[in-house]
Amino acid sequence: MTLKSYLPVLLFLLLAGCTKSADQPPADATEKDELPRIAIAGLAIESSTFSPAVSHKEAFHPKTGEEVFSSYPFLSPDSTLRKQAEWIPTLTGDALPGGIVSRAAYDSLVTETLERLKENGPYDGLYFDIHGAMSVQGLDDPEGDFITKIREVIGKETIISTSMDLHGNVTKRLARHTDLITCYRLAPHEDAMETRRRSVANLLERIESGKGKPQYKAWVPVPILLPGEKTSTRVDPAKSLYAQVKPAANREGIIDAAIWVGYPWADEPRNHAVVMATGDDKETVTRTAEELAQSFWDVRNEFEFIAPTTTLEKALDEAIASEEQPFFISDMGDNPTAGGAGDVTWTIREILKRPEFKSEDGPSLIYASLPGPEFVKKAVEAGVGAQISGKAGAQVDDRYAPPIQLEGTVTAIHHGDRDAETEVVVKVGSVHVIVTKKRKPYHQEEDFTNLDLNPRETDIVVVKIGYLVPELYEMQKDWVMALTPGGVDQDLERLNYERIKRPMFPFDKDMEDPNMEARLIPSSDSI
Repeated sequence: MTLKSYLPVLLFLLLAGCTKSADQPPADATEKDELPRIAIAGLAIESSTFSPAVSHKEAFHPKTGEEVFSSYPFLSPDSTLRKQAEWIPTLTGDALPGGIVSRAAYDSLVTETLERLKENGPYDGLYFDIHGAMSVQGLDDPEGDFITKIREVIGKETIISTSMDLHGNVTKRLARHTDLITCYRLAPHEDAMETRRRSVANLLERIESGKGKPQYKAWVPVPILLPGEKTSTRVDPAKSLYAQVKPAANREGIIDAAIWVGYPWADEPRNHAVVMATGDDKETVTRTAEELAQSFWDVRNEFEFIAPTTTLEKALDEAIASEEQPFFISDMGDNPTAGGAGDVTWTIREILKRPEFKSEDGPSLIYASLPGPEFVKKAVEAGVGAQISGKAGAQVDDRYAPPIQLEGTVTAIHHGDRDAETEVVVKVGSVHVIVTKKRKPYHQEEDFTNLDLNPRETDIVVVKIGYLVPELYEMQKDWVMALTPGGVDQDLERLNYERIKRPMFPFDKDMEDPNMEARLIPSSDSI
């Protein structure tokens, strides 16, 4: 054939090549399009219904869009998990524990989340990051309500993976609408980020493998309601109980297993312990959930406070007499990390009554902390070194004592804290009282050193907290927990429960053994 006779063929091949390059995306774009699309959403708070405080929208510090990723180091741009999916962050909010959430705040945050989900669907998966102990005005089971609304938007095909705090509550509705579920295995929650990562990894594995939703979800309600200060995994029986979870989750046919202690400071039917297991082998899933639940029930009488517990008066007596420094006292009843209002003045009032602390030469004591926005404003205007007099505390919870008059020297002022906004220290006698614009828990040494305080060289440190978080626990040389009044009173039997399911341990100590048979929760496909 002549060259001329080849021209039609060459022209055809050239045109075909041009068409292919114009219509088909490059290889890397094709690969990107094939990645699973996973949304992120969730709201987290512990809400005490025994506190007069109300939590509003700003308490959640809501994040949207790209800023959501800042909460998840395992989803950093160069991380393996980040590269395994196309992530669509909607809205997440993480609030300090507090009072009941206003209905307006809940509705606003949920509505914005749903709108963002509508804009960017469809999804292969959704990561649902919640605490599990949110109470909302006029609404039972907020997390169950929230996930139901999410399902109405994303449909039943999307796989939802939920991570929770072990002090959360799992209703049948929440269990039904989620597909994969897990919670922390440590209290204090040193495995919080590890748990979130596990939840995301489980979700990706089920999508990428094509296995999809688990075949079985076993749910066992356990009629026990105990405070975290009696169920810390630092000591038995909780230590040994929770040590069973990882081996159980690693069984063939199991995706994950979890034990929820539940949240004791909300008077709602859902507040009790729960065990769940998920997986593809019916017998193993069922047996695993039942065994963990029975193990929990069997040790119910062994739970005790993690540290010596006494009255505030005796705690102060012991601390003053001690040669150990620092001696920590947990002011438990108004603990803001459990949902207390954080502004009960009863404890600091009792401290300042003590003659030992009247003089500057008395035992050094740090009190952390007390909200008092007007006092803070006055201190900032006066400046460090100024003498100041003003009232603080009891603006929210004045049931046990009125606002306290503080008269002393301003020793430090600090601006810019996420929770407190502004913190000041006033020295009254030998007591350094931390007063904040907004309530704040004190967890880290840095919280004190930012205020020119050295807790390691202080005789007594009184913190509004329950069990000491790791950094404080490492710091203390001796420690007691004081049974003080407040919205998260540790003496649960003093609280006026009306709506929790009865019988319930420890309120009904002689109750019959409950039914520990696993309830198989229908798949979300059947919704």
